[in-house]
Amino acid sequence: MARRLRFNGTGSGVNGCPAVHEDLDTGEVIIHGPALTDPDDIARLRHLGDGEVPIVVPRELLVDFGPKEVTRVPDIIGLDEFDRLFTQFKHTAWRLETRRRYASDESTDTYAQFLRGEPVDWEGRDAAWCAERREQTALGKRFERVRVVDSPPTPGQLYLLDNARRNSSVGENIRQLWRTDAERLQLPAEDFWLFDSRLVARLNFDDADNLVNVELITEPVEVNRYAQARDAATHYAVPYETFAANL
Repeated sequence: MARRLRFNGTGSGVNGCPAVHEDLDTGEVIIHGPALTDPDDIARLRHLGDGEVPIVVPRELLVDFGPKEVTRVPDIIGLDEFDRLFTQFKHTAWRLETRRRYASDESTDTYAQFLRGEPVDWEGRDAAWCAERREQTALGKRFERVRVVDSPPTPGQLYLLDNARRNSSVGENIRQLWRTDAERLQLPAEDFWLFDSRLVARLNFDDADNLVNVELITEPVEVNRYAQARDAATHYAVPYETFAANL
């Protein structure tokens, strides 16, 4: 089975070599770069085994993109602290949604209305949420999100496509992206919010699609990785109105 590799970064500008990747399952680090080929240099290496290839990488590549801990300890925050992030950020809040369903949606009256084919009373469900969004966007802040959608879309994804009318009405910019495109772009299969391009709130779910906890990520290299995902997703996603019209 192929490894689940995550691109951590490169220090070489635009050509992408050398670079660091990480195996998401084993934690192993994969580094590629120019091979060390001088026979005199190779002869001075210790413990070089059969089949091993010595490579040369800048020291800063390991400092910038290598793991800093043997075992990473997640910074889990409470839901109250998570909620405060939506009023404390200064400029932009950006969300990637990647799941096929959200268990919390399916317990709502609005989801039942949607499944029955009735007009959904979005404002009635989340009046306080809508008021807060309007207040924050009136301050000049931007809320944006990209939703990954399967082909054909799941009921939960169609529900959120209808929900985009509500989010858009309170100032959010909602865009949709086919999952095949997300996979081609190698976007992370994670749900997260990126605030002001400086901190990430990653939403962790269990196998039953329930939100388990929220993990705060502030390491600059990690935040940069999520910012790159945002830029790629935003570039290729389309406005939800265009997406819905073409279904």
